[in-house]
Amino acid sequence: MSQTFRPGMVLRYPYLWHWQSGSGETEGRKNRPTAVAAVFVGRDDRQYILLLPLTTKQPSAIRIAVEVPATEKKRAGLDQELRQWILLDEYNLDLTARSYYLQQTSSIGQFSDAFMRPVLTQFRDLLPTARRISRYP
Repeated sequence: MSQTFRPGMVLRYPYLWHWQSGSGETEGRKNRPTAVAAVFVGRDDRQYILLLPLTTKQPSAIRIAVEVPATEKKRAGLDQELRQWILLDEYNLDLTARSYYLQQTSSIGQFSDAFMRPVLTQFRDLLPTARRISRYP
């Protein structure tokens, strides 16, 4: 894999929602902006990536999300006219070397470290209860 992923990078990725996975779906329905939350090497010596979904649909009160400010939308290559949120209560976990989707994508932008630091701190606190959708066999 020639691409280097880093936290805050925004990619187009066929995110598989938890509700879709629960209904037996195995593929995301469309490419959507996602934010890289973490990249790490597992105990099996393979590199993994955690991806957080972005949405233009205002999350319900029971969801945990952070609205993306205008400056950050611009940095991330997102539509300036639409409100956007990063959801923190679910994520996709994928293998960087074996993911067809990651091999076919490129960065559309990058959130600033100043914006991502508190977002990732909040996500880290939620990680034990966040819904994980594994995208690899």
